[in-house]
Amino acid sequence: MALKLYNTLTKQLEPFISRDGRSAGMYTCGPTVYNYAHIGNFRAYLSADVAKRALGYFGYEVHHVMNLTDVDDKTIRDSQAAGRTLEEFTTFYADEFKQDSARLAILPPERYTRAVEHIGEMVALIETLIEKGHAYKSEDGSVYFKISSDPAYGQLSHVAKTEQLENAAGRIVSDEYEKDNASDFALWKAWDESDGDVFWETSLGKGRPGWHIECSAMSMKYLGHSFDIHTGGVDLIFPHHENEIAQSECATGEKFVRYWLHNEWVMVEGKKMSKSAGNFTTLRTIEERGIDPMAYRLLVLMSHYRSPLNFTWEALTAAATSLARIKAAITTLKEEAVYASEVVPASDQAYEERFRDALSDDLNTAQALAVLQDLLKDKNLSPVTRIATAFNFDRVLGLGLASIVSENIPEEISKIIEQRELARTEKDWTKSDELRIELESMGYEVKDTTEGSVVSRRL
Repeated sequence: MALKLYNTLTKQLEPFISRDGRSAGMYTCGPTVYNYAHIGNFRAYLSADVAKRALGYFGYEVHHVMNLTDVDDKTIRDSQAAGRTLEEFTTFYADEFKQDSARLAILPPERYTRAVEHIGEMVALIETLIEKGHAYKSEDGSVYFKISSDPAYGQLSHVAKTEQLENAAGRIVSDEYEKDNASDFALWKAWDESDGDVFWETSLGKGRPGWHIECSAMSMKYLGHSFDIHTGGVDLIFPHHENEIAQSECATGEKFVRYWLHNEWVMVEGKKMSKSAGNFTTLRTIEERGIDPMAYRLLVLMSHYRSPLNFTWEALTAAATSLARIKAAITTLKEEAVYASEVVPASDQAYEERFRDALSDDLNTAQALAVLQDLLKDKNLSPVTRIATAFNFDRVLGLGLASIVSENIPEEISKIIEQRELARTEKDWTKSDELRIELESMGYEVKDTTEGSVVSRRL
């Protein structure tokens, strides 16, 4: 069965067919690194992680790029308030984001892209837009995209255009905005005193890029003018993603992205979780309450990515309990499997088909989890078969089932196993090998499979 995805661009559920039939180019709008990402933010990255894992499960080789927005209104404002350079300030929060992602078992992208490292690509893209009549300079030297020059503007969000005259009032200067009608938006912002020492001397003049041009320049550099999938939260549909499409397609004359995937918000008491509303929770708060961050991953998987998720501590505690039960079932099966007769474990094809059907229905992880629960309780299958099938499911679910060890494994060994899994997630193969050798010297055998690592006591 083909993988079907809901495409925001067409408002339809469509079979996924990649450009070349073998690989899939995927871009995720990553965080603006001016503070710790909260769990509402992480729903977008968990949803993208599931999509990427599912594509791999369906046989595609995924080329995934995620940006880190390290120069915009917020990063400049807050780095100045903190009395730190932009690089020092944003690097700290970028590193924290990567560590939090690892705690949630989010696979790192093939490439993280930082905006400050791609100013040249942005300038070149803006110059192309000026040459083609899609952008213009204002009196202060800033450059704006002329939305009236793009007949297709609004194709993603269906927002109405507001006609603008070059150098007229009413242009959008700020990076983020909410408007019923679209207006010309900044591609390049001429330097002013509020920017401090954040600027670049370029052919466009002294200044810095606007937020929207950053993603277009970086995604097209690494994935090409046209690629398969772009992910992000519904809050990015307008203006950010609408503007990305406009500036990219006007510059290249090609279709920018074929499938747009957007996840819904995390809600708290009926309101969107956000820093501005002050109703956000971070992974640090979850850990301070003694709850495994992976419980949040399971909570996200328990609802469809296109449905709002209402966050409560009761719901998270219930997810933690469910995760503990899954781990206990896997531990029991591993202990029973010691006495099983199968030499080469093979997954059960009937359950694989049910799991595949759930994923093919627009990444229905709630149904996929139900299939896993049925599998773990099915005593008609041997422990070895159930383990092998569960491990295969976990290629998508990402619950770390292969790394679960029996309670009689010493805590010292468990910590080394956790460190090694983290190293493998971060693709630190040198550290991973060192920890494997350490485990083997302590009497434990390590087997790395496509479904994860299996650690057992050497007999």
